[in-house]
Amino acid sequence: MVVSMSADDVRACANWPMLIEALREGHKRPPADIGDTFVHNGDNTMLVRSAYVEGVAAGVKAATVVPENPNRAKPLPSVHAQVMLFEPTTGQLFALVDGTEVTAWKTAADSALGCDLLARKDVTTLAMVGAGSMAEPLIRAHRSVRPSLTRLIIWNRSRGRAEALAARMADEFQVVEIADDLDEAVGQADVVCSATMTRDPIICGAALRPGTHLDLVGAFKADMREADDECHRRGRWFVDSRATTLGHIGELKIPLETGLIERGAICGDLHELVDGSAGRAGPHEITIFKNGGGAHLDVMVSAALVDAFTKGGQTADGA
Repeated sequence: MVVSMSADDVRACANWPMLIEALREGHKRPPADIGDTFVHNGDNTMLVRSAYVEGVAAGVKAATVVPENPNRAKPLPSVHAQVMLFEPTTGQLFALVDGTEVTAWKTAADSALGCDLLARKDVTTLAMVGAGSMAEPLIRAHRSVRPSLTRLIIWNRSRGRAEALAARMADEFQVVEIADDLDEAVGQADVVCSATMTRDPIICGAALRPGTHLDLVGAFKADMREADDECHRRGRWFVDSRATTLGHIGELKIPLETGLIERGAICGDLHELVDGSAGRAGPHEITIFKNGGGAHLDVMVSAALVDAFTKGGQTADGA
């Protein structure tokens, strides 16, 4: 029997503590075997990401990323995807999970785990850079691991989206503000989360104050960066996975190629952060976490969702 989970099923089963814990537990296992294929058509991307996570599952996520979709006359999600999970010993397909919904939950949970492992415990102000479809789940996920966050500052190129996001977040924070000046917003924050489609850096390292945690989500192509060179000079960098970040994401690929940094500048990945062999060195340090994603994260999250779905009394094939 194959379990099939729709987007509605995913939303009904998912919560931040469960999925963040699934990622934490997954990174206590041996590193996943990961393979990625990317095909680009202008700004559009087709990707097939596969992974084997020992003791969890083998999985494949096929997805398209079309940045223009939210701006169409009839807006569509920028990501469409499906996740397939295979039993690790027999190779049998045992689950199909809506990958578009999984991607949003997985991406935000990934960043939230990084925040939980790196951000100071006394943070109070979160700056959200970008107000696209990922902004709301990222905000909610970060606040789930740092409930001390009581002030939210939103910056977006178009004010309309920022205002809509602020309205949705009004009940979650004591203070919600919309910033016109990005550097000023970054300079007031204890945690900065950036999820944009920019190709050129917009986060200025000079604006980061000591003790800030910077979470970089948006750049996913070889020519995309959100953080400038000064961020590399001032911050200590961590990644979710070296395998999914160093080789094809411009955030790190470009500084490596120009000689600004060496591979040793990456101070740890989620395996090292989870086991405690890497982490924040002091309260005044600037920590930077690059969220690169990867099918191993989709496998961990999807397997947790399938487990919750089946234990909740649902049966295979939607019955």
